[in-house]
Amino acid sequence: MPRHVLLVGLPGAGKTTVGRIASEHLGAPFMDIDQILVRQVGRPVDQIFGMMGEPYFRQLEREAVAAALAGDPAVIVPGGGWAAQPGQMHAARETGFIIYLRCTAGTAARRSEQGEARPLLAGADPVQRMRVLLEEREPFYRLADHEVAAGTREAAEVAREVVALAQSHAGWM
Repeated sequence: MPRHVLLVGLPGAGKTTVGRIASEHLGAPFMDIDQILVRQVGRPVDQIFGMMGEPYFRQLEREAVAAALAGDPAVIVPGGGWAAQPGQMHAARETGFIIYLRCTAGTAARRSEQGEARPLLAGADPVQRMRVLLEEREPFYRLADHEVAAGTREAAEVAREVVALAQSHAGWM
């Protein structure tokens, strides 16, 4: 039986886009944890953060990832901060193959500005804030089973590499 494929990395690294493409190629369910939480709580992520606080959001996120990992094999995309929570990467490795989508802070910040509001990037200098996030989180991201360069490549190309890794290391056909 195949293992889950988890994609970790900075906000804006391409986890959701690459995850959707990879799940289609693998014929696997796609689980975007942020979207699951938005449906569960009935509010966008920035409102969950703003009204209930980051600790509450992180608890919901841990529970949602644990539930996803307990289900049928899927491509799972937690939020960018999930991996930096103590013990999460080690626990996920039991049933999942973890891939770090690596990109620079500048690329991630630029991509993030084009998407939905990201509460941890609010402020005058999103690139500097992303650098701080990368510095804090990269030691955790590097605990992944594999790294894929995602900064300068098209999502479809990155997804092909993710699919190849899932097929060779996680039991997907």
